[in-house]
Amino acid sequence: MSYLVLARKYRPRNFTEMVGQEHVVQALTNALVQQRLHHAYLFTGTRGVGKTTVSRILAKSLNCQGADGQGGITAEPCGVCQACRDIDAGRFVDYTELDAASNRGVDEVQSLLEQAVYKPVQGRFKVFMIDEVHMLTNTAFNAMLKTLEEPPEYLKFVLATTDPQKVPVTVLSRCLQFNLRPMAPETVFEHLTQVLAAEQLSAEPLALRLLARAARGSMRDALSLTDQAIAFGNGQLQEAGVRQMLGSVDRSHVLHMIRALAEGDGAAVVNQVNALRLQGVSAAATLEDMAMLLQRMAVMQMVPSMAQDGEDPDTLGLADLAQTMPAEETQLLYSLCLHGRTELGLAPDEYAALTMVLLRLLAFKPPAGSAEKKSPLTRPQPVTEPRRPNAITASAPQSTPELAARNAVLPPPAGPATAPLAPTPVTAPVQARAPVPEPPALVDQALTEPPPWEDWPDTNDEVDAQRSAMAVSLHDVPVPEAAHAASTVRTLPVREVMPSQRADVPMQAGPATVQATPEGDVWLEVVQSLMAQDAITALVRELAQQSQLLARDADQWQLRVERETLNHPASRERLQAALQAAGHGHVKLGIEIGPVTDSPAKRLAAKAAEKMVAAKALIENDPLVQAMVRDFGARIVPGSIQII
Repeated sequence: MSYLVLARKYRPRNFTEMVGQEHVVQALTNALVQQRLHHAYLFTGTRGVGKTTVSRILAKSLNCQGADGQGGITAEPCGVCQACRDIDAGRFVDYTELDAASNRGVDEVQSLLEQAVYKPVQGRFKVFMIDEVHMLTNTAFNAMLKTLEEPPEYLKFVLATTDPQKVPVTVLSRCLQFNLRPMAPETVFEHLTQVLAAEQLSAEPLALRLLARAARGSMRDALSLTDQAIAFGNGQLQEAGVRQMLGSVDRSHVLHMIRALAEGDGAAVVNQVNALRLQGVSAAATLEDMAMLLQRMAVMQMVPSMAQDGEDPDTLGLADLAQTMPAEETQLLYSLCLHGRTELGLAPDEYAALTMVLLRLLAFKPPAGSAEKKSPLTRPQPVTEPRRPNAITASAPQSTPELAARNAVLPPPAGPATAPLAPTPVTAPVQARAPVPEPPALVDQALTEPPPWEDWPDTNDEVDAQRSAMAVSLHDVPVPEAAHAASTVRTLPVREVMPSQRADVPMQAGPATVQATPEGDVWLEVVQSLMAQDAITALVRELAQQSQLLARDADQWQLRVERETLNHPASRERLQAALQAAGHGHVKLGIEIGPVTDSPAKRLAAKAAEKMVAAKALIENDPLVQAMVRDFGARIVPGSIQII
């Protein structure tokens, strides 16, 4: 007698034997009991979760005749009547299974639908089961749409697929869809224990757990791997043999590796990788097992109330590791293991890639015992920096004693130390130190302009309240008389303008000023002419715009640029060729590095700034704009004024 594999021998024959799909079993059982039967069902899910099995059980439930031959539609098929035995054997004439992967054309579907016009020969219903239905062509789908929507009362459709996204929505809308979920490793472990007990075979629990995890949610894969493990171990399922067959990593190696990473021992990590190389263990399997253990460690760290499962050997020793390794390092190492699996195929040696993935954590890990250095693995905490006495911090007035107390508890200026200093709590009255006087322009700017991180006020009353509060806070601040003369509080909301554009702030020359020269006029005209003709582009145009013409004669032009990166030989030669092509003779360029005070770029920027100042002044002095600001509290949105 030929051997029957475990996956076929222990295929469920009724709903009570189904494992891990309780939501589907409950829905179908209730529908059969209440006689609320749909004409089309769609079962989706990964391989080996029971799609074909559910289809056959459903066909038996619809056609079961009972042990006495007088049965009807039932949720518990007897399994002994002619219909049940024929469906299990695959010879029931009214139950047709079509493999859409090899019969995906319209001709095969039409041949199947031609049988729909005939009533059942033996059973109560005709059942058409189409496996891997997503493989059908669009023409085949269209051919079955009408029959699928309104089949005869004796016809039921059962569709199965591993990729429901490829099934047209016109088909999905005509079916009841059931998603069969991947099975948990615990569920697979329990089922394998029952199967091996029925087979009277001994097995180590850890070996079955390895098989359950290797199945990845598929019961058929788990039973197939069990068959292979039985043959590999000559009827004995032991952890060492199963681990060798699967090529998985010994749990002790993974635990030692994680412990070495937690302790920052790079030599131990490299030694563990070399040991795995000698054993021929897959690097991808190593990272996968590490990710699994790190996930359990993260759960223990975040939810300490969850006790580890004493029956699962994989959790032994994880509690100590979870306490040793910080939670931030656990999360980082988990992420590195996941992303490191994609890098194994890019490296010439997968073990070298594995070593780099593990050592990457040590590269990001801070030195042990360095309390002053901030670890990159910890979340940065917000640090309250001392504010200047003239900053607007609240809309409510702040009294002078409160301001003095706040200034008293401010930490001294930070020195070269890298760690931020925490503010010292106030436990007794302290002597307030004298605030530092502010320059006139800064005092005026603090009183009139809100800081950029605060919202604009809605009404003029709120503006006045803030300025009044700030005036009270600065009542005792000693400011020179010149500062009082220059600081004036405005009554209207202040626009976003430069200090140099306001009448109440002294004009200050910016650092980037243009000192026009006759050579600059000539060079500006030459550069604009070359740009208009598209004779210079990209880096050559940037070199011409950022340079200053110092001197020129018939054969030699001397330029100056501020950045060394612009003085590229290729750009210089192309600019020289463009000048020669424009009719400037056989001119040769000499370029030096130094400060530039008159360049085409500076002149164009100065012109643009003048136009922007004029445009802002035009908008601000417009009577309609001033009326809207005065009557409705309107404001000019910063950056909304553009020069076209």
